Amino acid sequence: MRYTISLALASLALPAHAEPPRVVTDIPPVHSLVAQVMGDLGTPVLLTERGANPHDMALRPSQAAAVQEAGLVVWVGPELTPWLERALEGLGPEVPRLGLLAAPGTELREYGEEGHDHEDHVGHDHDDHADHDHEEDEDHAHDDHGHDDHGHSHEGTDPHAWLDPANARHWLGLIAGELGRLDPPNAAAYAANAATAAEALAAEEARIAALLEPLHDEPFVVFHDAYGYFAGHFGLTVAGSISLGDAAAPGAARLRDLQAEIGAQNLCVFPEANHDPRLAAQLAEAAGARLGPALDPEGMTLEPGPGLYAALLGGLAEGIADCLSR
Repeated sequence: MRYTISLALASLALPAHAEPPRVVTDIPPVHSLVAQVMGDLGTPVLLTERGANPHDMALRPSQAAAVQEAGLVVWVGPELTPWLERALEGLGPEVPRLGLLAAPGTELREYGEEGHDHEDHVGHDHDDHADHDHEEDEDHAHDDHGHDDHGHSHEGTDPHAWLDPANARHWLGLIAGELGRLDPPNAAAYAANAATAAEALAAEEARIAALLEPLHDEPFVVFHDAYGYFAGHFGLTVAGSISLGDAAAPGAARLRDLQAEIGAQNLCVFPEANHDPRLAAQLAEAAGARLGPALDPEGMTLEPGPGLYAALLGGLAEGIADCLSR
């Protein structure tokens, strides 16, 4: 009896370990990065579902409840998912949140900006940009000019920053740091998971770089302007985009000019997941050019989870290489 009582008293004296925070994420690539950092300690919630438009969606009651109950929200930022910004506004500042686009050290680019040189950008040290003026970028991206009713701005800061794997490696550390701050007993596990994920990502990045290296001088056309980070990081050349925005229909004059350019250079034309492929197919056929597979820059057709981010990058690289190598 005395032994049983002693065990009970000893257990009462042990410090209570808090549960890992309930993490809510906006889009599949971010969910994948968080899932890798959390490992066996928890499973983050993904708000955007397969086939959804991540730029324009309404939260279902269960999703709104998940945001309200969140111990941490990790998201790209309002430049990409303004609907989540509206949901967060009603919660007040007490809900911890990590906006990756505005985080110090994130490499940002403007729409239409020329890509970084491949040699300089792979393995780029993000600490060199810790003093980047993110407030200026956010103001730029919130400018109403360039918005359509159902898409994000295509002027100012390009929010597709996850397509630069150097940003993703940087974010793994930021996510681990924030989780460790909120859950100190598991801080070492989060840091170790982030380091393992960063090492695996570096290996996949090297594989992709080798695959795309012979294709640096092969321009191609994409459905919309979302690939600047990927192209800049891996030294690719995007000749143009069919649509200026996610929901902006291109005009007849733009299509005529694009068709002439595609035909003159025999460019690959890539449709995009979650968008009608017929326009890209018609352009390629009319120009007598090559039609590539549908690219999925947001991973909306992939199985969510820790492996999605690598699958997303690999899918883009293999799809682009398949068409450019013909």
